[in-house]
Amino acid sequence: MKKVGIIDVAKAAGVSVSTVSLVLRQKGKISQATIEKVQAAIASLGYVHNVAAANLRANTSNLIGLILRDFGDTFAMKVTASLIQELETQGFMVFLAQPQDDEHLARTLVSFSRQGVAGVIWLCADHRCDTLPEPLKTCPLPLVAVSQTPLQSNIDVVMRDNRQAASLATRYLIERGHRNIAWIGGEANSLLRHQRLLGYRAALAQYGLPLREEFTPVCAEDTFAASVVTRQLLEKNNTITALLCHSPHAIIGSLSGIQQVGRTVGKDVFLTQQVSLIGFEDMLQINLTSPSFTYVSSASEEAGRQAAMLMIRKLKEPTLPPQYITLSGQLVPRDSA
Repeated sequence: MKKVGIIDVAKAAGVSVSTVSLVLRQKGKISQATIEKVQAAIASLGYVHNVAAANLRANTSNLIGLILRDFGDTFAMKVTASLIQELETQGFMVFLAQPQDDEHLARTLVSFSRQGVAGVIWLCADHRCDTLPEPLKTCPLPLVAVSQTPLQSNIDVVMRDNRQAASLATRYLIERGHRNIAWIGGEANSLLRHQRLLGYRAALAQYGLPLREEFTPVCAEDTFAASVVTRQLLEKNNTITALLCHSPHAIIGSLSGIQQVGRTVGKDVFLTQQVSLIGFEDMLQINLTSPSFTYVSSASEEAGRQAAMLMIRKLKEPTLPPQYITLSGQLVPRDSA
C-alpha cells in the first residue's frame, strides 16, 4: 500500500504543498476554512506527520527536556502537569528525566542534546541550596528554572513569593483576633523556611506584636517530629491560638500534637481549646477531612504556565535577557482558620 505523503494531502485539499506545511507547523496566516480543508484531507487519507523529519529539515525542534528530581513533591508535580499541558497546547513535546546526582544530570543533558532537544526546564527541589548544579551552569541549551526559593544564577527563573505567602497568612490570623501565633516545621538550613519566616516576622512587626523565638522551633521534615514539636510547644505555651504549618508533614503532625494536648482545630479564637491552622499547599488528602484546611496557594499551576511561556519566548528570541518571575499566592479560607 502506497504511503500517503504531503503531496497527496495537498491534492485532496486543493491547496499547495506549502500551505499544507504551514498548517502542519501552525505557521503563517491561513484562513480557518483552509485549515479545516487540510485537516479533513489528513483525516480521510490517514496521513501521519513526521515531526522529527520536519524538524531535521527545518533545523528546528519541538522537544523540551524537563528535569525533575522529586516526584513526591506536591509543588513540583502540579508545576509539571501545568507545564506539560501548556507546552503540548503550543505544539511541543516533553522529555522527562529524573537524575539523582550531578553525574547522572550531566549524562541527561548530553542525551537531551543528542535527541535534538530545543531547551531544558529544571524543577529545583533542593530548599537548602541557592545555586545551580554544576552541569546546568555549563548547559549549552536554553534553560529555565522553576524554584520554590531564590536562585543566585543568571538564568530565567520562575519562583513563588514565600515571604508574601507567609505575611499574608500571618496578617489573616492577626486580623481575626489571634495574638499568639506559632510556626511549625522546616529544618534550620531550609531556605524556604527562612524566606517564609521573614514574611511571618514582618507581619508581626507591622501589627506591633512581639517576636518570640520559641514560637518558631526548627523541625525535621516528618510527621512524627512535627507532632512532638507541636505537643511540646502547646504544653509550654497554652496561650497559642494559631499555627502556621510549613509543610504537608507539619500539617499532619500538628493535628496529632493538638489532639494529644486535648485541644481541637477550629477558627474560633475565643474558644481557648481551639487552635487555628494554615498551610502553604492545597493537599487533597487533608481537605477530605473535617475541618477543611485554610491555606495559601502555591501558585504551582501558574508557575508551570509561566515557565512554558518563558521557554517558548526564549526559543523565538534567543537574545532576550534573563527574566526573574515571582508569583504571589492567594489565601483560600476554609474551616481550620
